Amino acid sequence: MAINDSQAVGRNVLSKQDNWQRWLLLAFLVYVMLLAVSMIGSGFKYATGDHAKELFSFASNPIMGLIIGMVSTALIQSSSTVTSIIVGMVAGGLPITIAIPMMMGANIGTSITNTLVSLGHVARKEEFQRAFNAATIHDFFNVMCVLIFLPLEMAFGILEFISGEIVLLFNTSQSLSIEGINPLKAATQPVTNVVTNLLQFLPSVYPGVAKIIIGIGLIMLSITYMGKIMKSLMVGKAKEMLHKSIGKGPISGITSGAVMTVLVQSSSTTTSLMVPLVGSGILKARDIYPFTLGANIGTCITALIAALGVVGVNSGFALQIALVHLIYNVLGVTVIYGIPLLREIPLTLSYRLSVVASEQKLYGAAYIGGLFFILPLGAIFTTM
Repeated sequence: MAINDSQAVGRNVLSKQDNWQRWLLLAFLVYVMLLAVSMIGSGFKYATGDHAKELFSFASNPIMGLIIGMVSTALIQSSSTVTSIIVGMVAGGLPITIAIPMMMGANIGTSITNTLVSLGHVARKEEFQRAFNAATIHDFFNVMCVLIFLPLEMAFGILEFISGEIVLLFNTSQSLSIEGINPLKAATQPVTNVVTNLLQFLPSVYPGVAKIIIGIGLIMLSITYMGKIMKSLMVGKAKEMLHKSIGKGPISGITSGAVMTVLVQSSSTTTSLMVPLVGSGILKARDIYPFTLGANIGTCITALIAALGVVGVNSGFALQIALVHLIYNVLGVTVIYGIPLLREIPLTLSYRLSVVASEQKLYGAAYIGGLFFILPLGAIFTTM
C-alpha cells in the first residue's frame, strides 16, 4: 500500500511539472506571436515605403477586402491566425478602412471548420441532419452580421469611429501611438532589428517581403501550438463549462462560449466540440446557439494580444483594428440575438438547409464549396 501511495505522489509531482512546462511553453509561444506581428508590420513598412497606396489599392473595394479575409481564413482554417496577420498589416500601413472588411471576412471563413466536422456524420441521415443544422447556424449568423454591418460601415464608418474613440482614451495624440503602455516593446523590437540587419543582403524591397513571410510563418506556428497546448490544459474544463451553461439562459451560454474560446484559443475548437453533441442527439441546435455566439466574441482575444506586440507610430491603429474585431462581434450578438425576429433567422435557415442536405448530400457539398470558395472567387471576377 505504501508503495502504491508513493507511486501516486510521484505521478502527481510529474504531472505538475509537466503542466508548468506547458505553461512556460505557452508563454514563449505568446511572445513568438507578438514578435511575428511586429515582424509583419516592420516588413510591410519596409516593402511598401512610399508606394503603400498603390500596393493596397487592389483591396480598396470593401467587397474585395471581405473576400480576402474570408478565403484566407477558410484555407488556413484559423481566424486567429488571419486576424493576427491583419493586425500586423495595419501596423505596417494597411488602412483601417480596408482592414475592417477583411476582419469581417475572417469571421465567415472560420465557420467552415465546424461545417466540415459535421460531415463526419454523413453516413447516418438523421445524425447528419442534426449535426449540419448545428454547424451552419454559425455560418448564417456570420453572413447576417456582414449583411447588416458592412453597408453601415461603408456608409457611416461606425466601427472605425467607435474603435478610434476608444483608442483615444489611451492616448489623445494624433498619431494614436500607445508606446507608453506597451510592455513588450523592449522584448520584440531588438529581435526585429536583428532580423532586419541579417536580411540587408537582399536587394530592393525583398528584406521587407522576407520579414512578412517569416512573420506569417511564425504566427501560424505559434497559434497552432498554442491551440494544442491550451486544449491539453483546458479542454476537460471547457467541456464541463459547456454542459453547465446549457439550459441556464442565453447570457450564461454566450459568456461560457466566450470564456471557453479564450481558454482553448480557438473558436473552431469551441464550435466543433458542440457539433457531435447535437448530431448524437444529446443537445439541440437551439441549445448551443448562444454558446456559438460567445465563441465569436472569445476569439477576439488573439488579435488584442497581437496588438500589444506592435511598436511605432502605427501601434494605435493596430490596437484599433483589434478593437474593431471585438466591437463588431459584440454588436453582432447584441443586434441579431437581441432582436427576436432576427434571432430566429439563422436557426430557420440552418434547419431548412440541413433537411435538404440530409436528403441530397450533394447539396451539402455544393453549399460548402459555393459559400466559401465559388461565391468569393466569382465576386472577385465581377469586381475587377
